[in-house]
Amino acid sequence: MNLEILTPERKLYSGEVYGVQLPGVDGLFEVLEKHAPMVSALKAGKLKVLKDKNQHESTAFTIQSGFVEVFHNKVTVLVEGAVPAESNR
Repeated sequence: MNLEILTPERKLYSGEVYGVQLPGVDGLFEVLEKHAPMVSALKAGKLKVLKDKNQHESTAFTIQSGFVEVFHNKVTVLVEGAVPAESNR
C-alpha cells in the first residue's frame, strides 16, 4: 500500500509499505494492506512505518496531533509536525 506523511511545511515520507502503526486518540492501532476506508484523529506520539511483513525494516517518526485517511489502499497522514525518531528493529 502507499503511505504519505504530510506536514503543513512538507512531505515527510512517501512510498510503498507493508503497514503503519499510529497513535490514535483512543489508543495505538495498525493499518495494513487493503484496510477498509476510514478517517481517524491522531494524538501526539510515535508513528511506525512497517516496510516489510516481518517488521525487520521500519522507520519511526515522533508526530504531533493530526488525522489519517485510508482509502483505496492509500494511507495519508496529515499532522501538525513530525520528526524522525529512533526505530526499534
